[in-house]
Amino acid sequence: MKKALISSLVLSTIIVVLNAQDPAPVPYVASVKKSAGGFGAQMRIGPGLISSNGVPVRLLMRQAFGQLQDFQLVGGPDWINSDRFDIEAKIEGGGPMTPQVLQSVMRQILEERFALKAHKETRELPIYALMVARSDGRLGPNLKPSSTECTTLIGQRGRGPVPGGAPGPDGRGAVVGRGGPPPDGRGGPGRAGGPAPFDFDAPPVCGQRGGGFGRLRAGGTTMADFATMISGTAQRVVIDKTGLTGYYDIALTYTPAGDQLPQGAPPPGAPAPPPIDPDGPSFFTAIQEQLGLKLENQRGPVDVVVIDSIQQPTEN
Repeated sequence: MKKALISSLVLSTIIVVLNAQDPAPVPYVASVKKSAGGFGAQMRIGPGLISSNGVPVRLLMRQAFGQLQDFQLVGGPDWINSDRFDIEAKIEGGGPMTPQVLQSVMRQILEERFALKAHKETRELPIYALMVARSDGRLGPNLKPSSTECTTLIGQRGRGPVPGGAPGPDGRGAVVGRGGPPPDGRGGPGRAGGPAPFDFDAPPVCGQRGGGFGRLRAGGTTMADFATMISGTAQRVVIDKTGLTGYYDIALTYTPAGDQLPQGAPPPGAPAPPPIDPDGPSFFTAIQEQLGLKLENQRGPVDVVVIDSIQQPTEN
């Protein structure tokens, strides 16, 4: 079954905003079991169904609280990163799997099966402002305005999914899918029935966003969405201050640092990852040389979720 990335991350002009209200409880039944491990977590979403394989609790929490970036989750024991779980959840009565339903079920599983207790705070933290690097405003060779055809198609769909679209580099591995602004997660949750496997080195395709292993490809994306896409790799909130409007095609290739690569061995049967040039530019250098942009250090309020306590679940 092909996988695609669910996406629902909202970036304000200053901060990444968590859900203003907690989602209403949704009746469900679920099984939780520890999995063998490895990277490449998968989450298949369908009407009334959530099927997760090899997913760490940290990633479950990021989904449960409205697509957190990794740096917005504070505290917790080491095992929430290392231990992985297989979770099957069914919504009583079925129905569509909206972002609110998904968050509600994930939150309930964490609270009821993992005894999670957490709270939200706003902290003053370092952030990055995405800006045009050159004083004359000239852009880099790999940042180009999208075609009129692509711009029209995306505009007609209200920035929703484009046929064959695929959002979402995760910074440390490949994830692909459909939809609006993608989460820049560490591992790939997905929706069943997505597009063909992502080609890391192909030119950008209209409506497609994806990457990993030192590649990022986005076709028909705004600068605000691009800032959201790279927040996980930059490990800070990135806000758009380029002043660029409209839609752009972006191809970025860089040599990832150690914390921008997948952790652990690939799962059985996973395709070989694309080769990484050890002599290539860093993420920050590539943004400037290839896109004509830069990331400038700033500070701003960032919403975070603080883990007060959590326990290993009882399997069933």
